[in-house]
Amino acid sequence: MTAIPETVGRSSGRLDGEAKITGRFEYGVDAARPGMLWARLARSTQPHARIVSIDTSAALAVPGVYAVLTGADTEGFVGSRYVRDEPILATGTVRYAGEPIAAVAADTEEAAEEACRAIVVEYESLPVVESVDDALAEDAPIIHPEWESYWVSPIINRPGGNVVSHATLRRGDVDAVFATADRVFEDTYEVPLVHQASLEGRVAIAEVDDDGKVHVWSSHQYPWGLRQDISDILHIPLDDVRVTVTGVGGGFGGKLYAGVEPYCIVLALATGRPVKLRLTREEELTATSPRMGATVHLRTAVASDGTFLAREGRLDYDSGAYAESSPGVVSVGLMTLPGPYRWQALAVDARAIYTNKAGCGSYRGPGAPQAVFAGESQVDRIAREMGIDPLQLRLHNAVRDGDQGPTGQVLEGVSLVETLHAAADKIGWDSAGAGEGRGRGLSCTWWTTTGLPSSADLRLGEDGSLVLVTGATEIGTGAVMAGVAQICAGELGVDPGDLTIESADTETTPYDFGAQGSRTMVAAGNAAIAAASDLKDQMFDLAAAKLGCSPDDLELADGEVRDRDDPDAVLTLADVARLAGTGNGLVGSGTYEQPGTPFDTDSVVGAMIGAFNIPSFATHACEVSVDLATGEVSLDRYVIAQDVGKVVNPRYCEGQLTGGAVQGIGQAMFEEIVYRDGHVQNPNFTDYKLPTMADLPPIEAVMVEVPSASGPYGAKGVGEQGVIGPPPAIANAVRDATGRAIRRLPITAERVWAALRGEES
Repeated sequence: MTAIPETVGRSSGRLDGEAKITGRFEYGVDAARPGMLWARLARSTQPHARIVSIDTSAALAVPGVYAVLTGADTEGFVGSRYVRDEPILATGTVRYAGEPIAAVAADTEEAAEEACRAIVVEYESLPVVESVDDALAEDAPIIHPEWESYWVSPIINRPGGNVVSHATLRRGDVDAVFATADRVFEDTYEVPLVHQASLEGRVAIAEVDDDGKVHVWSSHQYPWGLRQDISDILHIPLDDVRVTVTGVGGGFGGKLYAGVEPYCIVLALATGRPVKLRLTREEELTATSPRMGATVHLRTAVASDGTFLAREGRLDYDSGAYAESSPGVVSVGLMTLPGPYRWQALAVDARAIYTNKAGCGSYRGPGAPQAVFAGESQVDRIAREMGIDPLQLRLHNAVRDGDQGPTGQVLEGVSLVETLHAAADKIGWDSAGAGEGRGRGLSCTWWTTTGLPSSADLRLGEDGSLVLVTGATEIGTGAVMAGVAQICAGELGVDPGDLTIESADTETTPYDFGAQGSRTMVAAGNAAIAAASDLKDQMFDLAAAKLGCSPDDLELADGEVRDRDDPDAVLTLADVARLAGTGNGLVGSGTYEQPGTPFDTDSVVGAMIGAFNIPSFATHACEVSVDLATGEVSLDRYVIAQDVGKVVNPRYCEGQLTGGAVQGIGQAMFEEIVYRDGHVQNPNFTDYKLPTMADLPPIEAVMVEVPSASGPYGAKGVGEQGVIGPPPAIANAVRDATGRAIRRLPITAERVWAALRGEES
């Protein structure tokens, strides 16, 4: 681990902060191109139907309309990264209400919208598969009868029917352990679909030049992935696609795959003009990739002293009509359903199931909140029914250094016990109870730092300017514009404000695996350190020759190269850059890729991940008040204690913990995409309830530091654990206050009221 520079560990401002607070910052919704047309999508009014005919003649007659495309014009353009099952415009069959059936380009959004309304479609209705149970029924309609003709990633294990993918985890002899256990606990839990609800929806512009090269400007988290998606979907050579990331007004995983971009491209090709498409809030909530719902069946075997013995579980995730990221999500379910505990045996099955809903995708901690809600809720049931304090039960079973994870990986830098004590101390767990109708709850989580490469170039100009060129995308977290900036500036002995960052353009910046999986600080930060090291080596070689000393005698500080032993031997950064004699200064380059974590490869089948890299741990604790007459729940206190490895920027680190917790509280208490007869009933922020400041207490964040061996200065991924722990912590607090278990989210007053009366929650 390198020495920690003075810039690290302080709450410096972010480099894009002034532009954002003054309104000068350009988000994707603000971007424009000369001569730009506007796109809109006509969408299916049926959740499952055959398309008998489409008449676009009236749409083409709308003044200002330049093109109207249907599935007949886009035949063979099929998306989804792991299973190519989703035509960009429906051909033959629609599989959810809101599926795009036509794309229109016009002078104005209003004209394009009018044209969409003028399209006449005749449907032949098909049976609607609205739930996982419906999809798994013996006589269920098959949503994708053409499955055998699809391209499918070879890792995917698909048994048939409406199952998209099936991943399994097996370790130890589960049947034998259950047969000898003192206690066995069995429960079923349900979690609905919820949405990322980023303030800025999906938006992009596409332009095609005279040579057929495509340039896309997109509010996206992973430009290289989007570039590959575009090439795969539209059969455009990869070298002919450029993606430039605009300002991102929130993503949370919802902007990791191709969304609106292919429509802009096909319309730009058809019209010869740049085309922009931005989705409305209603489209976002009815037709983009929300978090999957899930049904979780769980059995746990326990010894009489509370020692966990074996866990057996089945997670059935609702994938919606298309695969999207579901094969990856089921893999996460295998890793998180066991929780961060020691087990003698495990048997977990995770399946993604097709239904007639919008295709589901990634959302902060994808797959984990569903599994952890079930697992941690049952831990509290075990504790209370066995007369063991829930904190002590978790401490008794918590993993420690050297223990094995669910798939046999050897765990290092384990901090679960530290986070348990920190959260319990903060919430006052050992203090006297607060009285009738009040309760406290805990939950424990663990998470990964996604690997794969990140690269950076660091340019020193002849004027002494410093520019970090990184493929990492700043999505609002501050990971790039604060954290990576502080790391890079610290390595060079300058203030972060002296640094400029250019990021996320597939033509002008080096590769990065994208803003996903809590990886940016670790991967892009390490790449920046490597680039700074390369640049310093070049600078010191040039300066040493000029100053007549050894490179080992030099240091960087306050924007100068100095001989430690000779205070008069000093060169400015500009002086050193000119010594290169190139006219362009110097460039240092660096790449980082997290080494894979060994695990028992025989323990998992059909999983895209088998271990958690640089695992971090967290404990959530809360206190609630419940009105026993109405069932209304008030969240009085909320604490999250999370191991962050090393705090790079306390302000933005705390922001990630508290922001994640707020989203998790929303999923726990308020949020649900409600379907009825295949149609979304609440496609707006009036009816889709998000938490407001009035619903929340101050979130108390405790940052535990147990350094990793490979993160920059010991840092670990931070961004996703906050959203995972709130549902079970709040459910456990409600159980403590009422004596009643809540096994279905969200925890509404109606659901608690029913539970208080002994009805099914």
